[in-house]
Amino acid sequence: MAKLIYSMGISLDGYIAGPGDEIDWGAPDEELHRFHNKQARDTTVHLYGRRLYETMRYWDTAEEDPSLGETEREFAQIWKAAPKVVFSKTLDAVEGNATLRREVVAAEIAALKEQSAGNLAVGGAGLAATFIRLDLIDEYHVFINPVVLGAGTPFFPQAGIPLELELLEARKFGSRVVYLRYQRKR
Repeated sequence: MAKLIYSMGISLDGYIAGPGDEIDWGAPDEELHRFHNKQARDTTVHLYGRRLYETMRYWDTAEEDPSLGETEREFAQIWKAAPKVVFSKTLDAVEGNATLRREVVAAEIAALKEQSAGNLAVGGAGLAATFIRLDLIDEYHVFINPVVLGAGTPFFPQAGIPLELELLEARKFGSRVVYLRYQRKR
């Protein structure tokens, strides 16, 4: 059965975005971007909340930028080809290889995990919070950046739900980003 993975870059104090929604502090260097590309290739379906989907739409046309590097160009191709499910109550439509859903239904996500040949990835703090509350996430992939933001959008929701995790992998990148891969203990 496929795993559902929540993976994001975070600050040392646990935020995925700063107080003004800034994320530039977490831009990956070449080595880290190649690692992200591999993870994206290994993902069968991407599950997005509206805000992250709208941010990631940049990759639909990124290849038109002549200054785009080879690694970024590869990511743009992966992004466009990957099936996406976007959860939103406000969007009227989605484009490209995406399907729009209005709400998360745990049974549908479980069926998607059963049917998928590869892993699923959830992106966006709000959507991930829903998945965490429903106990649907199997692995947490955290990319800790050497920056303290002091406030912003937290990686984990304040839902009062304890999560027992087991560390499966740890890696330090040349950019001083530390990658931690945890599995949900059930």
